[in-house]
Amino acid sequence: MEKTLLGPRWPTMKLELYIRSEYKKIMDCIFCKIVSGKIPAKVLTETKKTIAFLDAFPLTKGHTLVIPKNHREKIQDMSDEENIDLFSTMHKIISSVDKLTGSTLVAVHNGKQAGQEIPHVHIHLVPRSLTDSGGPIHHLFESPLNLSELELDEIYQKLKQI
Repeated sequence: MEKTLLGPRWPTMKLELYIRSEYKKIMDCIFCKIVSGKIPAKVLTETKKTIAFLDAFPLTKGHTLVIPKNHREKIQDMSDEENIDLFSTMHKIISSVDKLTGSTLVAVHNGKQAGQEIPHVHIHLVPRSLTDSGGPIHHLFESPLNLSELELDEIYQKLKQI
């Protein structure tokens, strides 16, 4: 066994610290507390893997959140089954949300830099109207990028390899 200054238990200790860190994230996560029933919510529907409920701090009347029951910070952290179930649940409920105003914004902030405030995957279903002051997605940014054809090709090649 390789000797280190930290001793032979270091790999086990490192794993234990990681597990504690992940456990703390889950225990601190408001959405995980809703899933476990520690925080009440107005649940609209749920499956074995997903739950949909009214947002406690709605942007508009009927603002709904659809989340996976397992703590996942980003969409790419979810299994295929979780992903299918999450978006199937969103698809199932959006007709009801859409009936409130006739249009619904579907939004996912995938990571902190994308505006995700709670590090647990969630889909926002926000009923929209022409008078709600929300505006189109292009109003989120001051101005659109002006990329050259070369820059577009470089981005295309990076994304195409998926």
